[in-house]
Amino acid sequence: MRTPTTLLTMAILSLATLLAGCSAIGGSPAPAPTPAPVPVTTPEQAVAAVVAREPRLTGIGPLDPDMIGQSAWYEVKPASGVGAFVVSVRVGWGDCPAGCISEHSWLYAVLPDGTVNLQSEGGEVVPPDAWPSPGGAAGQTGLMITAVAGPVCPVETVPPQPECAPRPVPGAVVAIRDGSGTEVARVTLDATGFAFVALRAGDYDLEGQAANGLMGGPTAAQATVIDGAATPVQLDYDTGIR
Repeated sequence: MRTPTTLLTMAILSLATLLAGCSAIGGSPAPAPTPAPVPVTTPEQAVAAVVAREPRLTGIGPLDPDMIGQSAWYEVKPASGVGAFVVSVRVGWGDCPAGCISEHSWLYAVLPDGTVNLQSEGGEVVPPDAWPSPGGAAGQTGLMITAVAGPVCPVETVPPQPECAPRPVPGAVVAIRDGSGTEVARVTLDATGFAFVALRAGDYDLEGQAANGLMGGPTAAQATVIDGAATPVQLDYDTGIR
């Protein structure tokens, strides 16, 4: 004979089964499993992991000591004892046959599980046309947005000194509107003051939002996106230094 306790237990189990069935039919699906990281065991895979993190380096080649005027290159060295790689990357511009006037460099550590950690970074802001692949990949349609702030020095010389070059504005927020004035995208720039935004061909207005430590927002910019091309546009913030 079933006791009241037994009947109550059976009722609870039946209700739980019913709710589980309803959840499977009309509820949210179970989250997809996180894909396993791609293991890195070769220098080529280490470079590929770095390029995946910074697509504008697509197409960069290894350092060639015998090449005159090589503006962009990478070097890969194994990290002793841990199975990781250290990837040095350099992008230069401005009279590179004579050694490049300006440059920007990165040092990455790529772990065996494919994790990429930025160890150090330095140099001037890379202009859009100095990247090996400014749009990150061929055939992309949209805007390459860069935000810089200047002046950096109270007195600027001609030619400007490298230490007085405009600095990037990381985390700047940019609103993008189409020809009708409708906001079609709002993007936050990365640590280098850059973002690529995929957009349809057409005319757009860009409005940078105020950034901490700078004098309000930059002057609004206009850009025309052409199908199959990544159009560069720069927003200039004012530091207030005079």
